[in-house]
Amino acid sequence: MTKPRILMTRRWPDAVEAQLTQHFEVTVNRSDAPLCALDLKEAIGHFDALLPTSTDRIDADTFDVPRKQARIIANLGVGFNHIDVGEATAQGITVTNTPDVLSECTADLAMTLMLMVARRVPEGVQELRADNWRGWRPTMLIGAQVSGKTLGIVGFGRVGQELARRAHHGFGMNVIVYDNRPISPDVLHRFGAVQVDQLDDLLPMVDFVSLNCSAAPDNRFLIDARRLDLMRPDAFLINTAQGSLVDEHALTQALMFETIGGAALDVFGCDPRQRPDLAQCDNLVMLPQMGSATQEARKALGSRVLKNLMDFFDGKEPRDRVA
Repeated sequence: MTKPRILMTRRWPDAVEAQLTQHFEVTVNRSDAPLCALDLKEAIGHFDALLPTSTDRIDADTFDVPRKQARIIANLGVGFNHIDVGEATAQGITVTNTPDVLSECTADLAMTLMLMVARRVPEGVQELRADNWRGWRPTMLIGAQVSGKTLGIVGFGRVGQELARRAHHGFGMNVIVYDNRPISPDVLHRFGAVQVDQLDDLLPMVDFVSLNCSAAPDNRFLIDARRLDLMRPDAFLINTAQGSLVDEHALTQALMFETIGGAALDVFGCDPRQRPDLAQCDNLVMLPQMGSATQEARKALGSRVLKNLMDFFDGKEPRDRVA
């Protein structure tokens, strides 16, 4: 029996690629650079399955081919706002994602970013690498303590709850959460958390603000100039969710004029390019989308894609179907 033909738009961990090869006829973009719009359009016409990542913009025009071979788009990642799901559905193409596997590693990174920006870790590393360190001094790189402080979590889903677990039970932090749905009192009690009704109420109350919510259209620029002004002048903003949640121009102004203590970002509005002026802020920590960058998480993502594909081509309903 002929194996379904699939295209992987980027390199995946070797172990996952080997698993996929056992079940499918696999073509891999070994350049590991994002495919252009024409390449993605051609893939829709030549492969049974397309395995994209967040770097692949699959819009309505991508489906405009004379003959469509693709029957499923199995996305590697939780978010799928880079895929025109409505058009895919109209064309009879199934779309799946990979939820539930990144909560712990993303929460780990959010905690890492909090510690890095509060304790001015990148500045210390740079001082050593540039051979500018002249020994310990009482005023050297004084930062902020994390233990015992108050953390505001915006979006209390799986990642938000894992972050609360680390912050409250590991660092003795007080936790205040904002979510657009009521959180069960039992869940809040588990993490010593309190829920507020409005984001504007949370911002002046906390020492750290961590964004862990979705990139829904109405969440674009959720943190804008007005809300940055509501934060304490020594508070820190952490974003491991989506770059579109933050108005980066407003954030740059807040950092340059030090109206907030600092920020730490793993995502940006225009990945993989960042605003040049944002990069000049010393009170900013930047990482290149490392939220899922562990062996365990990347393998789990790949295994979830494999399961979705196998179910689909076996005539079963994929577990993670979104359209």
